[in-house]
Amino acid sequence: MSELLQKARDAGKNAYCPYSNFHVGAAVETDLGVFVGCNVENASYGLCNCAERTAIFSAIAAGAKEFRRLSVSCLDAAENAASNSKMPCGACRQVIAEFFAQDSVIEVDGAGEFTVAQLLPMAFLLN
Repeated sequence: MSELLQKARDAGKNAYCPYSNFHVGAAVETDLGVFVGCNVENASYGLCNCAERTAIFSAIAAGAKEFRRLSVSCLDAAENAASNSKMPCGACRQVIAEFFAQDSVIEVDGAGEFTVAQLLPMAFLLN
């Protein structure tokens, strides 16, 4: 297990998930260091935020400009659960594509390593 993945697992323990009871953690390596995030739910489901976006947005708020690697862990996923049940959601994939190079590595606990291009082929980009 990578050090970044362990940080994602640790962050997931802080998740606020009283509705799904599904703890998720993420850790992003940037030019300013590592930033972590967890999922934060809300009774109004549209206001929830995923761990991946929490970590990325925290890095941006701190002034990070270069995004190198991301690790994600779904702490409550069954070990034998299908890999696609552990993957970042579509909204997170779009945010990842905005800030990471297409060949950046995204490590998904229990599923493997993927490039951004593999996670979101033909991503919507304005540049």
